[in-house]
Amino acid sequence: MDERYLNVVDVEATCWEGPNPPGQPSEIIEIGLCVLDTATRERVSKHSILVRPERSTVSEFCTQLTTLTADQVAAGIGFAEACELLRTEFHADSRPWASWGDYDRKQFTAQCEGTGAPYPFGSRHTDAKLAFSVARDTKRRYGMAGALRLAGLPLEGTHHRGGDDAWNIAALITDMLARDAWPR
Repeated sequence: MDERYLNVVDVEATCWEGPNPPGQPSEIIEIGLCVLDTATRERVSKHSILVRPERSTVSEFCTQLTTLTADQVAAGIGFAEACELLRTEFHADSRPWASWGDYDRKQFTAQCEGTGAPYPFGSRHTDAKLAFSVARDTKRRYGMAGALRLAGLPLEGTHHRGGDDAWNIAALITDMLARDAWPR
């Protein structure tokens, strides 16, 4: 397993202000990915992969939250194709990966099970939100924006856009690496 590079992943999914409409599961509509070189502590690249939902629609609430419109994600690639891209272009099946909390991992697991798409990631996942709490010696689980404020780091880009959030999460991980507080 290639330990030098870490894939930092953040997904945006279809969502509604209240409960999901009948027959519309939450589906990934954007996969944000930042490749982090853990040896140099540099964010190497930032990516946003738009994914076309197959069984749900982008609500007005979802657009307000993410800025993504139904037309934008309709031009995206299919979920299975996105998973294949993660494996082939970003070595997701052999690199360790991290996300802020466990939502992203669970969403991929559920959507892969629901669609039959092969799960794109290897088994080495780190919950960066939990790692941040442990590093700060607190039981509190900070949202990404709150963690950035606490760490004295700027929120770069648009919050709730996958590529920008992955980039910001990678900055928090870089800060933990510099403090020797990132789990190995």
